[in-house]
Amino acid sequence: MYKTVCIAAVLTMLSFGVAHAAPLTLRDCLTRAAAANTVLKVAAHDEKIAAENIKIAESGYLPRVDFQAGYVAQQSPQSVKIGPESIPTQQADFAFANLSIYQTLYDFGRTAARRDQASLTREAILHGYRGQEQDVFLQVVQAYYGILEGKKLLFTAEEEVKQATDHQRVAQTLYEQGVVTRNDLLQAQVKLANSKQRRLAAANNVENGWLYLNFLTGQPAGFRGELEEPATREEATDLDMMMEIALRKRPEIAALKKSIQADEASVKESKSNYYPELFAKLALDYTQNDKVEEQGIMSATVGFKINLFDGLATTSRQRQAVKVKSRDEERLNSLAANIRLELQTALNDLNVAGERIAVTEKAIRQSEENLRINNDRYLEKVGTATEVIDAQTLLTQTRTEYFSAVFDYQVAAARVKRAIGEL
Repeated sequence: MYKTVCIAAVLTMLSFGVAHAAPLTLRDCLTRAAAANTVLKVAAHDEKIAAENIKIAESGYLPRVDFQAGYVAQQSPQSVKIGPESIPTQQADFAFANLSIYQTLYDFGRTAARRDQASLTREAILHGYRGQEQDVFLQVVQAYYGILEGKKLLFTAEEEVKQATDHQRVAQTLYEQGVVTRNDLLQAQVKLANSKQRRLAAANNVENGWLYLNFLTGQPAGFRGELEEPATREEATDLDMMMEIALRKRPEIAALKKSIQADEASVKESKSNYYPELFAKLALDYTQNDKVEEQGIMSATVGFKINLFDGLATTSRQRQAVKVKSRDEERLNSLAANIRLELQTALNDLNVAGERIAVTEKAIRQSEENLRINNDRYLEKVGTATEVIDAQTLLTQTRTEYFSAVFDYQVAAARVKRAIGEL
């Protein structure tokens, strides 16, 4: 008795929680995903890392300050030989220190190109992040409408269980009266068992859908809300006009364009390695040596340096930079073609889903009427149990196709928005 009371109390609390679940709109889910999605949290670090690359590149404009110090122990001090005598020129063991300030005066645009490349790469990563965000948003839309569809299919499965239960009751009564054979009763019992199995599968799909949506939006696994039914229908517009919008707004397009600009800066930077670098240097050198008068020496240097040969590494880097730029230009062309295909496919699916909705709406009414007629015929003993079961199956199938079309339409509409970068 105690166990029964506990179970009843738990079921009451669960039903109360579901009945009073807070409203949860699609926009709420998208906002939560933008703030808490784990994939986006990881991707957000890429922009911060790229921002540090800008500071690294700009460090070329600032002087470099180096300091080193140490202690040297020699087997014997260095000496000079004057006649038959050797005179030490340094101590056997000595300390030393060096402080130098190195400043690049002119490097033919090398530092500027590195800074531009780092800055453009950061902008490309920012656009890429928005592209990833749009992908996550589309997954949220699919999960959101997947739950709504699953709940409708669960309702359909529950209705089928009710119909199968009623039919089994009628078959049981007629069998007991000796009007129908045991085969009718067995058919009804098997139909009811199958209907209950489909209801369990439908309920499990809804539960799994919530787990996935909560994962995408960063919510606890047990979180539940009252989802909002779709109310509006999208109007498809001209493909070419939408393609123009996509080329302007798709984050991936903007990211690749910035990458190409960064590639141009990389080409410029690689070419600058052929030219010399002008520099200035201040230094303070100290070497402990009681054999000389000046142990600390200050110096100033203005000069230039250039690499004469590095095994053709500079040439290879320059060619590599050009090829990377060419590759990204081809990627841009390929991405534009892929976006057009993505947009066309989404528009086709949107139109077909709309037509499916119109067809299945009428078919549901016809299926309901067909089931009513077959139930009446069976009660009047002019129809068969198989006809009733077939009518129930047909109604379930029609409702399933209708709800699938409704939510396929909403997902296709979201895919169209994703394709043009407006999700």
